[in-house]
Amino acid sequence: QVQILESGGGLVQPGGSLRLSCVASGLTFTMAKMRYYRQYPGKEREMVASISSDSGTVWYANSVRGRFTISRDKAKNTMFLQMERLKSEDTAVYYCYTAGYWGQGTQVTVSS
Repeated sequence: QVQILESGGGLVQPGGSLRLSCVASGLTFTMAKMRYYRQYPGKEREMVASISSDSGTVWYANSVRGRFTISRDKAKNTMFLQMERLKSEDTAVYYCYTAGYWGQGTQVTVSS
């Protein structure tokens, strides 16, 4: 059974940091691109960052470039999103996506 498990969300003050993790199991995802999306209430999901299977190609949305860093541990089927200098507008539910599968989402709230 395929499982995409996310963790690392929470409440943080503006300017703070969080690290999200996404662990995929049940299939071999080593050849799959992995992505993080986020969703605001009442809005569609938007892609925040992606990483290729060999970690050689990464992409970031303009709104997070320079503040977020995506990485993966291929051997552990795990992806990370290190988020720095967080802003209130980063408040959203963050989702992991790979090979057609979605995680359950993790809430990130940036507030003083």
